[in-house]
Amino acid sequence: MNRIPRDFYERARIPFACEETVRDDATPPERWMQQIWRHQRIHRDRLQTLDGRPVQVLHPGFWNREAGPDFRDAVIRIGDDPAKRGDIELDRSVGGWRSHHHEGNPAYAGVILHVVWTAPSATLAPPVLSLRPVLDSPLGELSAWLEREAPGILPGNLPGSCCAPLRELPPEAFVEIVTQAARTRLRLRAEGFAVRALKAGWDQSLWEGLVGALGYKHNVWPMRRLAELTGWDAEVPAIPVPEESVAHWEARLMGIAGLLPLELPRGDARLAVRRLWDLWWRERDAWEDRILPAFLWKTGGVRPANHPQRRIILAARWRAAGSPASGLETWLMETGTRAAWVSRLRTLLSPPPIPGDYWLRHATLRSRASPRPMPLLGATRLAELALNVALPWLHARASAGEHPAGIDEIERRYFLWPPAGDNAQLRLARQRLFGGDPGPAFNTGACQQGIHQILRDFCHHAGPLCDECRFPRLVRSHIPAQVPSPSPAAPVPDPPVSQT
Repeated sequence: MNRIPRDFYERARIPFACEETVRDDATPPERWMQQIWRHQRIHRDRLQTLDGRPVQVLHPGFWNREAGPDFRDAVIRIGDDPAKRGDIELDRSVGGWRSHHHEGNPAYAGVILHVVWTAPSATLAPPVLSLRPVLDSPLGELSAWLEREAPGILPGNLPGSCCAPLRELPPEAFVEIVTQAARTRLRLRAEGFAVRALKAGWDQSLWEGLVGALGYKHNVWPMRRLAELTGWDAEVPAIPVPEESVAHWEARLMGIAGLLPLELPRGDARLAVRRLWDLWWRERDAWEDRILPAFLWKTGGVRPANHPQRRIILAARWRAAGSPASGLETWLMETGTRAAWVSRLRTLLSPPPIPGDYWLRHATLRSRASPRPMPLLGATRLAELALNVALPWLHARASAGEHPAGIDEIERRYFLWPPAGDNAQLRLARQRLFGGDPGPAFNTGACQQGIHQILRDFCHHAGPLCDECRFPRLVRSHIPAQVPSPSPAAPVPDPPVSQT
């Protein structure tokens, strides 16, 4: 077998098209603009239309791979107008609106914002926003990330071209590839925290990461917006309250989220809602222009334990306890077994019990009481927070020289962390990479992270038919050559019998 080089994965994941330097003043292809908008790689506090009105992105929308606008179901607020729900269209120039025949096309009637790369100042309909002046990093630095970012949606019933070579790959070689992919994912997440910390500070970047991770795939953006509004870097109105308590933060975050019922429900929830409103009504006017519209939140198809009301309560209790940054840094310096690390982090991120806590047995402000206690932070969510937020944030701190513990210790915990729960992406991986077979056991959280990174770098980018995907060919290059077995010796003929 050809030994897997230490930089195999990093070299494999970078497309040949990204090896050339991209000038910062270049005009990017539209697919790059889509990724910039999708991941909001922009200074969100500097956005404004070409006619000078400020823009707040409450939700960037869902990427549309079919005909029609590039993003569906976005929520934005322009100037002093109420938040509006609609579509986002991206073009390289303002003229694309007409040249692409969007004007008068019913499919584009719901567009509420036209996002372009650059344009002269003008008052246009729909409102126009220019991306180039508000990038969070120079285009030259973003180019490789933009090119390799996962842009596809794949059918879950189509095995990938790498199924066959992966079956022939020795187990130790597969483990090495997944380990390198996991290390890449850790580094990329750490870089994201470092970029955000430059603008908002380390405590705020951690807060946004933790709260955003509570949103799951459906509510990441409203949760991140809530974190932006209520974090340590936010402009919190000076509100005269006798004491900042857990209850104040619960009422504040639930009120800003727009998720407090306007009418008192029946049953156990009635008293809980009344207590929240008793505190929120004193502050509501001060937050009026920043309250999120209720329709921003996705609740359909969400398990009760993952309902945004319940996750906001957990975030409120974190906020009331103060920044967890110093606690995380202390946790990293502590020694012990893997079980001790996990237990200590659970304690750090689990709010202390509250006597008569409504949320101990209720999932929402309308749900019936559960016969069994329901912890606000379960094992699966703890693993997600550790792998996607806590350890990458600490990695970013260590890389910036802000933490005495070395990167080696962070990576050691990362690669030993227990696995999180199964999910749709891991099921997709089993289909794409292993043809539906169980495949190698995803027995650590880092292994799961590596599989996610392989999906992002290769499977999603390649399309359903694996067109132009380099991964199968690279895997084949490390399959040990089969040594042909020797051919059986030809039979030796009997010597001729002499005729005497």
